Amino acid sequence: MSEQAVRPSELLAEGEVQLLRRALGEWGGPARCSDELAFGMGFESARDLLDQCGLLGRALADDDPVKPVDWARTLLAAEIVFVSDLVGSGVEWQTTTGLSDEATLPVLRRIQRKLARTVSAYYGRRPAA
Repeated sequence: MSEQAVRPSELLAEGEVQLLRRALGEWGGPARCSDELAFGMGFESARDLLDQCGLLGRALADDDPVKPVDWARTLLAAEIVFVSDLVGSGVEWQTTTGLSDEATLPVLRRIQRKLARTVSAYYGRRPAA
């Protein structure tokens, strides 16, 4: 499988990158992840999730190339933190991010469509680095 790194600006619009960055930041705030869930998302542990979310968020902000495995982990982490009330921000998403569900969902769907080819090798698989 190709692990060609791609700059965020080559795949996504600025607002889409901002949404992913905000979602990654939620893991260090209201969201709480178990080691098991973090492992399922492709991280080694909950601590590694937090560390990697920081690194991935900076890569997105700096428009640094991101490997497909990291795009997959970023997307999955964003999806879970947005939707899940058990481990993510869930119903508090709007309160903690300032973004409504109605504004977030269409952007997340656009991101999913734009990243589909990049992350396709990880459909149904753990995106492990």
